[in-house]
Amino acid sequence: MTNIITEWNELLLEAIRQTKPGPPMAARSIAIVYTCIYDSWAAYDPIAKLTRTDFTSTAPNNPINVSTSISFAAYRALTDQFPKVKSLFDNKMLQLGLDITQTSTSASTPLGVGNKAAKQVLTFRQTDGANEAGNYADTSGYVPSNNQIRPFFATTVEEINHPDKWQPLTYLNDETRPATPSYIGAHWQNVTPFALTSSNQFRPTPPQALTSQGFLDQAKNIIDIQANLTPKQKVMAEYWADGPKSEMPPGHWTIFTSYIVERDHLNIDETVKLFFAVTNAVFDASIAVWEAKRFYDYCRPITAIRHLFRGKTIKAWGGAGKGTVEMLGENWRTFQVNTFPTPPFAEYVSGHSGFSMAAATVLKMFTGRDDFGYFYMQTKPLAADPTENVVGITMRWNTFTEAALDAGESRLYGGIHFYEGNVAGLELGRKVGVNAFAKSEQYWNGTI
Repeated sequence: MTNIITEWNELLLEAIRQTKPGPPMAARSIAIVYTCIYDSWAAYDPIAKLTRTDFTSTAPNNPINVSTSISFAAYRALTDQFPKVKSLFDNKMLQLGLDITQTSTSASTPLGVGNKAAKQVLTFRQTDGANEAGNYADTSGYVPSNNQIRPFFATTVEEINHPDKWQPLTYLNDETRPATPSYIGAHWQNVTPFALTSSNQFRPTPPQALTSQGFLDQAKNIIDIQANLTPKQKVMAEYWADGPKSEMPPGHWTIFTSYIVERDHLNIDETVKLFFAVTNAVFDASIAVWEAKRFYDYCRPITAIRHLFRGKTIKAWGGAGKGTVEMLGENWRTFQVNTFPTPPFAEYVSGHSGFSMAAATVLKMFTGRDDFGYFYMQTKPLAADPTENVVGITMRWNTFTEAALDAGESRLYGGIHFYEGNVAGLELGRKVGVNAFAKSEQYWNGTI
């Protein structure tokens, strides 16, 4: 019975891979799905409180009914959040023998419980500030301080007016057409959170100032890292990248959550609670992280390095099959695939770090220990550099904390983040995780 939730999680991950939402949008959708599932379960529990209007199931509280309610809640939430891949969810309900045409919200039937719980959550989230109805388009009026640069051409002095601010990039997308992605989630600080009292509740101190020695030092650090990447570091950079066509960082941690469910043989009650807490912590992390990104509007390494080292010869990764070469600073590039050289939003703080430590913190608090034991083996060539001999390289994380630290550090290997963007993101994620877990407990303990 426990596996019904992890089965729905597999479909959720596939939906994210196919529809390619931005990281904060993915975090929100995942949290919505698991909040709907939680509320459908809580309607049966004599103690737990629902996140929306409380109601009590009058259908018999047995495993079959609870499972049916969970599936209907999952189905309604998934089809609402990912309508383009509705057939994935239709087929699952067909396999389960559940009739998707049944739209009753009566609490006297398990399907009605699932439908009612989902409807309440989805109605609330329609006006939460995300602008889902407008395809998540920016509602804040954000305008970049810099014009775009083209990573595959040398950057001129005229192209970087504000070296410490975020800069759009123009590159060739998967269809080999020039694309200039706009800032993803520029309005995300306005989204209603789960447990945060405000989006800036845990805002970190400012990043390195343009005129400081620290600004130069952090750029040098990334140059040195990129010039000396080991095969394992390249695998780490790509494993954790979670860019387009992947399950995204928020989805990545639901894979880990499913693993813990199986590892610890969690029952249906425990599984519901764990997914509810983890995904809402990651959702809050998306809001807190993106608030800091928008507030500081800080530059990515590609802007800072091309500005600071223009006209100077540096050692850097030269591209697929080239290894480390000497080049002028205005040509410096990230260790990423050409079709996605740097994510389209500000650097400070790291989303990977925030998402990962928020989830790791909840997993640690829920299980009562930091033991993880997950591992990964590279079975195919790297997308960014197929010539590198990496097949067979393994990574193992003994603890949740190790995994979160690796996820954050991998962004330095990819040339995506500075050291402080990672460290500040990890600390932000930890605070968000503690905060979200406390509120999750209040819900299922009935003390909210």
